[in-house]
Amino acid sequence: MHDPARIGILTVSDRASRGEYRDEGGPAIEAWLDAALTTSWVALRRVIPDELHEVEATLALLADTEDCCLIVTTGGTGPAPRDVTPEATEAVCDKLLPGFGEQMRAVSLRHVPTAILSRQTAGIRGGALIVNLPGKPSAIAECLDAVFPAIPYCVDLIGGPYLETDPVRVASFRPAHARPPG
Repeated sequence: MHDPARIGILTVSDRASRGEYRDEGGPAIEAWLDAALTTSWVALRRVIPDELHEVEATLALLADTEDCCLIVTTGGTGPAPRDVTPEATEAVCDKLLPGFGEQMRAVSLRHVPTAILSRQTAGIRGGALIVNLPGKPSAIAECLDAVFPAIPYCVDLIGGPYLETDPVRVASFRPAHARPPG
């Protein structure tokens, strides 16, 4: 029996962190992952303000101390002055994976012309894949549908747990030579 995969869910929002409105992004990510993953997993949820150093520190904590194999953020990816999630992600990552942001924007542009303003990105810190998502629950689902097929194999490549998905919800892709553990 394996320990459950640890997945960080980070909401970056001044107002949600102050309790001025209910965080909808974090619960939307968790619900999507619940529906998609068949692997046992546990969510490590955080809600923090749009403060560059706090976002950096929380990402580092989730990756380095909490041993998350995947960290999914929501919020802070727009062009407003306080939107700093991509900068924080880039600052803490060892490698950037710009294809994630490119794919998410391409999919989102089919639904809303302002998707071009979004600055989602992804990267690797140690054994954790960090993926930035927008804040709107419908956009979160669209983006996860678009990029999650590549996430389990990426987690494999960085030494994380073997994540399995429900192929009816999202079919993850692994090359034929990539075999499950055991």
